[in-house]
Parts: sequence; structure tokens; C-alpha cells
Amino acid sequence: MDLRASSSTRSFRPDGDQFRWDDVDVLIYKDEGSAPFRDVTRQVLFEEAEQGCQLRYFEVAPGGHTTLERHVHVHAVAIVNGRGSVLIGDEVRDVAAFDLCRVPSLTWHQFRAADDAPLGFLCLVNSERDRPQLPTEAELTDLRRDPAIAAFIRI
Repeated sequence: MDLRASSSTRSFRPDGDQFRWDDVDVLIYKDEGSAPFRDVTRQVLFEEAEQGCQLRYFEVAPGGHTTLERHVHVHAVAIVNGRGSVLIGDEVRDVAAFDLCRVPSLTWHQFRAADDAPLGFLCLVNSERDRPQLPTEAELTDLRRDPAIAAFIRI
């Protein structure tokens, strides 16, 4: 049986301390210049039409961050590697391996790796989903009214 041809089996093959899977491309997080981010990659692990979802692995290098954004679709996130912090709505929390995060619809969110460790997480989303919305200057001003959020966000 050729496991690569089967959508029901995917092998985890650690490469040293790297999270990599057989026959899964490591992709740039987003097109350069499309949105502010730093040192993030993504891997699409499953895209199952019959389940209507996509499971992705994101890795944020030490000191890096994802884009500050929101979507109509919901995210279910499981931290599986390293540590860092996350902004979800009006709350900033430290996260580490085995923490779970839910990002509700139309909620501002951003993930940041610690300065000395990566942050790797699995993210489950709908296969059919909307494009990210970036904050306007007025929305950034509103977010920055909270000192903890102002100190956290990177754009």
C-alpha cells in the first residue's frame, strides 16, 4: 500500500527538533508584502473535502509573529511546540505545548513566539473560508487603548 496516496494516513517524521511531515511542503506563511508578519511557515497537513476542513501546522521562529487579523471563520488551535503568547480579542495570554485556543468569528488575533523559542501550532479551519481582515488605523487606535494589547501587537 502506498501511504503517500492515501488521505487516511500521514506519517510524522521528526527531523531533529523540526516538525516536518512526509510529502508535506513547508510553505511561506503569506505572500511577502500582503500583510505584516515575521518568520512564519505553514504546512497543510490535511485538506479533507468530505470533512470540510483543513488542518495546518504553523511555526513561528523565535521572536517572530503572525499577522494581526480577524476572519469570519473560527479557528481551533492546539499549541504543540515551543512557547509564546497570543492575543485573542481583548486578552493576551502566554501559551506553551498542549494549550488549546479558540479564535471566535471576527476576533482580532495574533500569535508571537518567545524571543528564545519557536511557537508551533496546529490550526483547524473550514476548507471554504474568508480572507483575513487587517485592522484599519482607527481599529489599531482602539486596540492600543489597552496597554497590554498595545505592548503585545506587532504590525
